[in-house]
Amino acid sequence: MNRLIALVGVLAVVILGYMAVTNDTEDANPQDQAQVSGAASTIEPTLGFIDDERIKNAAAEPGNWLSFGRTYEEQRHSPLTQINRESISDLGLAWYKDMGTNRAQEATPIVVDGIMFFTSSWSRVYAIDAKSGEELWMFDPEVPGEVARKACCDVVNRGVAVYKGRVYVGSLDGRLIALDAATGKEVWEVDTIIDRTRFYTVTGAPRVANGKVFIGNGGAEFGVRGYVTAYDAETGEQMWRFYTVPGDPSLPFEHPEMEVAAKTWKGGNWWEFGGGGTVWNSIVYDPDFNNLYIGVGNGSPWTRIIRSPGGGDNLFLSSIVALDADTGKMKWYYQTTPGDNWDYTAVQDIALADMEVDGEMRKVLLQAPKNGFFYVLDRRDGKLLRAHPYATVTWASHVDMETGRPVENPDMDYTEKAKWVLPGPLGAHNWQAMSVDVDSGVVYIPAQDNPLIYGVSEQLKKTGVLKHEPGRWNTGIEFGRVTKMFIDNIAEQPTPKGYLKAFDPLTGKDKWSVEIPHYWNGGVLSSAGGLVFQGDALGMLKAYDKDTGEVVWEFNTYTSMLAPPVTFEIDGVQYLSILTGSGGGDLFGGEPLPPVAEHASLTYNNYGRLLVFSLGGKETIPVPTVRDRSIPPQVVNASVEDIAAGEIVYNEVCAVCHGLAVRSGGSIPDLRRMSEGSHQIFNQIVLEGLLSANGMAAFDDIISEKDSNQIHAYVRARAEQDRLYAAGEVELPQLTWLSD
Repeated sequence: MNRLIALVGVLAVVILGYMAVTNDTEDANPQDQAQVSGAASTIEPTLGFIDDERIKNAAAEPGNWLSFGRTYEEQRHSPLTQINRESISDLGLAWYKDMGTNRAQEATPIVVDGIMFFTSSWSRVYAIDAKSGEELWMFDPEVPGEVARKACCDVVNRGVAVYKGRVYVGSLDGRLIALDAATGKEVWEVDTIIDRTRFYTVTGAPRVANGKVFIGNGGAEFGVRGYVTAYDAETGEQMWRFYTVPGDPSLPFEHPEMEVAAKTWKGGNWWEFGGGGTVWNSIVYDPDFNNLYIGVGNGSPWTRIIRSPGGGDNLFLSSIVALDADTGKMKWYYQTTPGDNWDYTAVQDIALADMEVDGEMRKVLLQAPKNGFFYVLDRRDGKLLRAHPYATVTWASHVDMETGRPVENPDMDYTEKAKWVLPGPLGAHNWQAMSVDVDSGVVYIPAQDNPLIYGVSEQLKKTGVLKHEPGRWNTGIEFGRVTKMFIDNIAEQPTPKGYLKAFDPLTGKDKWSVEIPHYWNGGVLSSAGGLVFQGDALGMLKAYDKDTGEVVWEFNTYTSMLAPPVTFEIDGVQYLSILTGSGGGDLFGGEPLPPVAEHASLTYNNYGRLLVFSLGGKETIPVPTVRDRSIPPQVVNASVEDIAAGEIVYNEVCAVCHGLAVRSGGSIPDLRRMSEGSHQIFNQIVLEGLLSANGMAAFDDIISEKDSNQIHAYVRARAEQDRLYAAGEVELPQLTWLSD
């Protein structure tokens, strides 16, 4: 290892092919990056050698972060104590790396023997000397820019798996790629996608165990069918595949579990919509039972009256499923939200622990999925042990412990009249990591109250049928007129807010709770040093006293954060690291309206950086200037009817990235602030894909030139409204032209 560190300086000289991109530009064109940079001859061949036994015995080497959640249990609690309550005041920035992107960064780094492996936007993979910050190699899978259109939630990636000298990454366009850990050179790649006519993507981190690599996918909103696949870690050969929802019932079932699941889908033509159930985040290996636990996502469409009009639980949507890791056969399942109607995925963190429950030591599974209830299950058989609300929940009153089923609140039925519901589709907790401190009996959760007004789509109301539209979101929820629904029901809107909670999963009580002015905050790390770390939307990386919730240290990164911190130790020095950059699933929300606080990435810029801290660190990051958010005057030569039509198409097609009511959240360009030159080529951008290399693909397959002109009219009108409002020339901006 010492020889490797000594050679880092030599390696830095021979690194080729990586061109840094400054943070004051738009995101780099992925086609402009070389596929691999690095020098194979200068790195020890054993670099990145992690096997099952090393991960199982991770407690013996607390200075490493060997797998996604540190260990196979994925508790994200570090035993390191050098950074603690007494020393925290001396924590400072040791070094940082500009990542050359203003898109969201969501990765958990893997740190093994002083080398950090992680991903950034566009599925790029980096190997970094974790002590000095020197780049060893970078691999770019060269994801085509137009693939960004197929991703519901930006061009993000949550990390890699490192195993037996290889680094595994899932690319946004659906490939699983094995890299040589020493050189970054590609060893093999496989196409994980079963149907290239559908908008599948991969954003989650693979997991490794027993000589296999496990990977799922995303895309439910666009209409795909979920599954998880195991591949041979050495060769890439497919070992098994488990589908999470049934396919066309006229065809043979792929495996026996699908025959069971099909009986819970009643009526409808769900398979034409895909069905959903994607495994896009949580995959956890349990060496105690040789189980693989998968968290399954929402249905496609979201609304069950379309997906399964005859009722039924719609297995295995919104479920935790235990599979035999060697064969893929199901052992048990628990469904958190039967007949899901709200996008309540169960793909959030799954953590494993040994805990005393009702006087008996049990091996338990812990999860805080989107639906707002925290679940404690027995890992042996899936028995429900606890189900307590951990945030504000209005869709259900409680979970019946006899049946294991939530008791729905009939007042929140939105099929006839639109209703504000908590949680909304961002969930009471999303993918941002929680942390489990078993000794304290506490789980630290980045929770949120973020409602949505749910209403059935106008198409369904008028015709009784929802047509599957390839390339568009097929949710069954009314998004085209969502701004009007917001305004008509604004008095009933619950206030969005975020929390960091120390939550007892057995009693359902908060040990403490800290409110955060914005709801979309980062993941959590706890440590034996008595601290809890989290980066938030306001750009502050904070350390909290784990017993009281008191803030004992903070560092202004000037950038909103989603990624979780990790900590590691090299040569007797403990480090803390985090990636900065927000966006992801909250792109639709865009620029917040009061009383929600503006976040740092909106105020300044969405600076993608890797930050590494240590005691005595003296490095500083540049203090940015507040970004110019003035809106140029607009000439609006369009009828009210065209603007109203443009609003509907914009919200159905464009808002998912550019923000509700044309109010961008800071990482994707704000269309209200387009230059006149961009206005002149608007249709070339939208219909011809002039900027497809940057992620703005052509949409001519789903919208017409008339649609594009109407969207453009709406964008100009919204820009002029907000400009006049900012100038004080109108009291309030009119947000809609829609009539009843």
